[in-house]
Amino acid sequence: MGGFSVRRLRSSRQGNVVTLTALMMPILIGTAGLASDTIQWTLTKRMMQRAADSGAIAGAYQLSQSSSTDVVKAAVTTDINRNAGFSMTVAPVINTPATYGSYRDASSAVEVTLATDARLPFTSMIMRGPVRISARAVAEVVGNGDYCVLALEKTNTTGISMNGNATVNLGCGMMSNAPSTASVTAGGSSQITASPVAAVGNVPASNNYGPGTIRQEYALPLRDPFRNLPDPNISANGSALSVNPQQTRSYTSNFTTGTVYNSVDIKGVANFGPGIYYITGNMSVNSGATINADGAVFILTARNAASNTGSIATVTINGGANVNMTAPTTAQSSTYAGLLFYQDRRATNMATNKINGNSGSKLQGAFYFPAQQLQMNGTAGMDTKCVQIVARQVDWVGNTAINNVCPPASGASSFKGTQIKLVA
Repeated sequence: MGGFSVRRLRSSRQGNVVTLTALMMPILIGTAGLASDTIQWTLTKRMMQRAADSGAIAGAYQLSQSSSTDVVKAAVTTDINRNAGFSMTVAPVINTPATYGSYRDASSAVEVTLATDARLPFTSMIMRGPVRISARAVAEVVGNGDYCVLALEKTNTTGISMNGNATVNLGCGMMSNAPSTASVTAGGSSQITASPVAAVGNVPASNNYGPGTIRQEYALPLRDPFRNLPDPNISANGSALSVNPQQTRSYTSNFTTGTVYNSVDIKGVANFGPGIYYITGNMSVNSGATINADGAVFILTARNAASNTGSIATVTINGGANVNMTAPTTAQSSTYAGLLFYQDRRATNMATNKINGNSGSKLQGAFYFPAQQLQMNGTAGMDTKCVQIVARQVDWVGNTAINNVCPPASGASSFKGTQIKLVA
């Protein structure tokens, strides 16, 4: 008979293949399903990690510019929504400071954790439910160089210029927030010794830079180190301060109410004791004059400055003046420690403030002109070991040497540059 025969099937090579195939089919299907799920899981995990990394970096960048937690979290959320190529079933977890891990400073770190419950076709049949896929990233704002000169300029122009015969010798770096192609310039016969020389924009190469100078282009903008200083609020009409040649006059103030002057004109010798001196008109120190200020801070503003932003006071200290100025210490003032000059940041009258001095002059502290230009006309031999300069624009003329070595408790110090790094 020609019917079915198990013996014939068993002895047939083709029959063996069919039998083995039937026996292996569940394993083959399972392997294919598992492979498909693994690919889908890997791709989702990769997209999630990329989104977490990008979100953490966006958050850390925002943290370097703003201390508001809400603003940082909003930046992270916006970035995640822009880069997520997957469906998120779990709300992102954003923490700053980071909650765990070993970092230089957890308060300067942004932690992002993403998760989604994915239904993988084969795995779901076995597990009877979705699979939790997650990714975590931490980005940190870390220090990048010590700076004692910062130009806050944000427009497409030069923030720091060094031209003519300027000789600038800094034991620290300089930074310009201007995004221009010539954010920092060194021309003429100037000689520049400073490192790093950094900018949000470009720092054109120049033979005026000394050996070993590090140029850092397209860097992160540096936050205003004095951004938390209170805005001056002066309504009183102060008196005029005038010191004629051959005269010597002394002035006192305090750190509570301060003293208001509607103008300052010094041609002789003026001695200022510790305290706040509000100047609502221009301040001028003539050539040959002497100004001694120990523990004094000069705040350049205007009466009713909030509505009088075009009349913010300026300062001019002419060449040949004998200038001996030391900023308040931390023991004298917690608010203005380390600060020599503070010009009202609300100024809309773009002007140039000039700081000169003779070879016997001494300056210790910070010059803060966030809305105007500061021109430093240094003289060889000046004692400027501890000076910080923060202005909208900085223009170097003459000779200036700053080592930025400040006494303890002086309140004066350099400020750190920043960069963003993924640390987890």
